[in-house]
Amino acid sequence: MKLCYHKLIDGLRNFGDDLNPWIWDKLIPGVLDHDESVAFVGIGSLINDGLSWRTRHASKRVIFGTGVGYGKGEIKLDESYKIYCLRGSLSAKALGVTEDLGITDGAVLIRRVYKNTAKKIHRFSYMPHYELAGKGWELACKELGFGYIDPRWTVEKVLSSISQTEVLLTEAMHGAIVADALRVRWVPIVTNSTILAFKWQDWCSSIGVEYKPNYIERLHHPREKQDILTPVRSVRDKIRRNKVSKALKQVAMNQPTFLSKDSCIETLTVQLEERLHLFQQDVKNGLFESSIC
Repeated sequence: MKLCYHKLIDGLRNFGDDLNPWIWDKLIPGVLDHDESVAFVGIGSLINDGLSWRTRHASKRVIFGTGVGYGKGEIKLDESYKIYCLRGSLSAKALGVTEDLGITDGAVLIRRVYKNTAKKIHRFSYMPHYELAGKGWELACKELGFGYIDPRWTVEKVLSSISQTEVLLTEAMHGAIVADALRVRWVPIVTNSTILAFKWQDWCSSIGVEYKPNYIERLHHPREKQDILTPVRSVRDKIRRNKVSKALKQVAMNQPTFLSKDSCIETLTVQLEERLHLFQQDVKNGLFESSIC
């Protein structure tokens, strides 16, 4: 059974995607391998019109804590799909399956393999979307006295940094999901028009929180190339950085923070564990045995 998740090209990293091998190796050791005849569809917005192609060698597809998102066209399920749980009720509705399958995002199981015992270092930290992460936001956070969390860091470093934060301002949805699971308050940020509101609404509905993002201007990357215009560009970059820094600070100081109820997140975690146990029993009983000799 092969793990299916989104991988960036050229060795680039993204926390939400990288959670997959990290967490599943701990939760279901010995189950996943390189056998493409069965696909385990993990954390991410992976259910779309391209999934059948990405798992084209699979005769069976396991869906666990995954969400609908991106892509185009109707999503057609057939007998090859075995859905144990989905990111939320909106995913369940989009697929035409029973709402009880929309438990919550599979990343919530981080609660069972990682403990938040770190000392708080930052009152606020900011985690951008991986496409916008870089020097600009790092400088802006430093000037504000905020922590900066880069989604391109290793999973361990991101987890540690979130744990050391009192309030996480984040454009990365799995930053918010993991923060909530680890009992760190969070605030949703949008700087990029490509951020998919559906996936946030899907997950937020599962934890009983209304999705209310804060919109601030996008921060472009500073120019690295040295040429005769470098001084002018440096001034321009600083002006842009000051502008978005002010907006981020306003959000941090004036906007409400979010966190699901302790009872809610624990109940959801237990429900995910029950579905994971059911999956493991099905594996033990040979439901996903490969036809490959």
